[in-house]
Amino acid sequence: MTVFNSPYFDGHELISFKHDERSGLRAIVAVHNSNLGPALGGCRMSPYANDDDALNDVLRLSRGMSYKSALAGLPLGGGKAVIIGDPNKIKSRDLLLAMGSFVDDLAGRYITAEDSGTAVSDLKIIAERTSYVSGVMEGGRFGGDPSPYTAQGVFYGIKAALKFKCGSDCLSGVRVAVQGAGAVGRHLIALLIGEGAQVFVADVNPQNSDLARQAGATIIGCDEVLGFKADVLAPCAMGAAINSISVESIQAGIVAGAANNQLASDAQGERLLQRGILYVPDFVINAGGIIDVYYQRAEGSSANTSAHIATIADTLLEVFTRSSASNMSTEKIAEGLAEEKFLFKKRIKAA
Repeated sequence: MTVFNSPYFDGHELISFKHDERSGLRAIVAVHNSNLGPALGGCRMSPYANDDDALNDVLRLSRGMSYKSALAGLPLGGGKAVIIGDPNKIKSRDLLLAMGSFVDDLAGRYITAEDSGTAVSDLKIIAERTSYVSGVMEGGRFGGDPSPYTAQGVFYGIKAALKFKCGSDCLSGVRVAVQGAGAVGRHLIALLIGEGAQVFVADVNPQNSDLARQAGATIIGCDEVLGFKADVLAPCAMGAAINSISVESIQAGIVAGAANNQLASDAQGERLLQRGILYVPDFVINAGGIIDVYYQRAEGSSANTSAHIATIADTLLEVFTRSSASNMSTEKIAEGLAEEKFLFKKRIKAA
C-alpha cells in the first residue's frame, strides 16, 4: 500500500517518515490540516503488526486532531506522530532524542505531546532536541500530564449526554461500563464514582483493574464490556472498538468515552442512530487533553484550562440537537461543524 492508496488519506498536507539506524527509530509524522494554526497532536508508540497499520493509524489520528481542535475552538491544526515498536522493549533515550530531532526538522509544522506508549518523562527527553513539544510543564497541573483534563472533558460530556437523553445529568445510581482503566480511564472512574455512579470496568492490565477495584469499581470481563447492560458505555482503550459486529451487542443507551476513533467506520455511527443509542463523538468529548496542552504551551492558567474544557458540554448539546432535528448521526453533524471552521478559514486565506 502507498500513502495515497490508504483508505485514511484525506488530503493530508504532510506525511514524513524517519528511520534512524543507530537508535532503531522508525517513525511517521502526519499533518492533516493547518488552516487554523500549527498542527499539534500526541506521539504514539505502539508495536504495530506492519507498516501499513502504522501509516493508517497516523493518518486517521491526525485527521481526528483537525476536527478535535476546530470544535474545541483552538488555533491549532491536526497532526500526529507514531513510533513503530513496543515501548516496553525498544524505547530508549537515544530513540527519543532521535525523535526530537525528527520533530525539530519539521520546523514547527508539527508540535508533539504525550500519547499512548509515551509519558511526560519521554517528552522531556524529546524536548532536549526540539522546542516543538507541549505537555511537559513542571510543578503543578499534574506535572504536564494532560490525562486528568481529558477525563474531565469526558465526564462533562457524559453528563451532557445524560441531560439530553434522560432529562437529568445526575449520576447517582447511573450504571457506567468503562473499557480501559489506564491514564485517562482511571481519572474518569474516580470522577464518576465521586458523583455516585455505579462503575463497571474491564481492562487487559491486571494492575489497572486492581486500581479501579480499589477506587470502588466492579471488575468485569474484557469480552463482556461492550455488551454490558449499562446506561453509559465509555470506551477508553484503543480505537475501532465499535465495529459492524460489536455495534449490535451494545445495550447502553449512551456511548461516551475517551478513546480516539471509537467507530471502525461511519456506518457504525448510522447504526447507533438507528438503534436509538446516543453516540457522543470522540473528537468532541475527549478534547480536554489537547485544550490543556494548548494552554500549557500558551502559559495559561489551570483556571483557563478548566473553563475552556467546560464548553465541551455546550458543543455537544448543539451536536445532539442538530442530530435529533435532522436525523443525521452525531458523528456527521460534529464533522460538519468542524469543517465549517477549518475549511472556511482556508477559503478566507485563499481570497
